[in-house]
Amino acid sequence: MRSFLVHWALSSLALALTAWILPGVTVSSPAALVVGALVLGFLNAVVRPVLLILTLPLTILTLGLFYLVLNGLLFALAATVVPGFAVAGFGSAMLGAILMGIFSLFIANSSSSSARDRE
Repeated sequence: MRSFLVHWALSSLALALTAWILPGVTVSSPAALVVGALVLGFLNAVVRPVLLILTLPLTILTLGLFYLVLNGLLFALAATVVPGFAVAGFGSAMLGAILMGIFSLFIANSSSSSARDRE
């Protein structure tokens, strides 16, 4: 349970950084930020695997570039579901998904390295 909460908090931080840097992504309140991170996590855990299998031929045909489009679609879907979390357009959704992925990668690596340093 604790690792879920830590991952959720880190995802919220990554979403906040994305909204702060990218003008096309807005989060109006801390509640929208937290719920947006939760919805993104749910979509990535439940919907993404199904969509990956359904779009596998297209992903192979585009040499994996369609995976970026799929990330943008899920990011835009989360923005439509969560009130207070908005994306200006599909380009902003794709850039937001890419930025959030990069921030999540850096945040997760820095938090895991600091946990290893404490041991």
